[in-house]
Amino acid sequence: MKKKLQKIATNLWFDSQAEEAATFYTCIFENSKIGRITYYGSIGQEIHGMSEGKVMTIEFELEGQTFVALNGGPQFQFTEAISFIIHCRSQEEVDYYWDKLSEGGEEKAQACGWLKDRFGVSWQIIPEHITDMINDPDPERSARVMTALYQMKKIDINTLKQALNE
Repeated sequence: MKKKLQKIATNLWFDSQAEEAATFYTCIFENSKIGRITYYGSIGQEIHGMSEGKVMTIEFELEGQTFVALNGGPQFQFTEAISFIIHCRSQEEVDYYWDKLSEGGEEKAQACGWLKDRFGVSWQIIPEHITDMINDPDPERSARVMTALYQMKKIDINTLKQALNE
């Protein structure tokens, strides 16, 4: 039985590291897998400039979400304008994703749990209840959480809880 295509899939353009990136991501996320791989042929070489037999696209799945990585050349770069958020249930989970995804990348100077992985893709690693904390009906509690949040790169859940309940 052929798997039904996801209606909308995220397409990530890499210079030439699509396969490396798909492997990297699927090693980090437990519920993940590599899917179909397509290769460049001789047709269109004057347009794409890639050598015949090089990986063109590689499909992969992370936590039920379908992605396609494309080797599209160096002309397109990742920016923070498109990024991924990981909702975590515990500090251990925050630490795990932070450590794995920032390996070879950069912990951004920006606050609130943002980092860039080694491919330049931006991720925000946050606790799953952070929106509830920020939107607390008591504006003073919400303000304390936001103040604490703006002071952290990697998020510390206990610090946020303490700020909420001071």
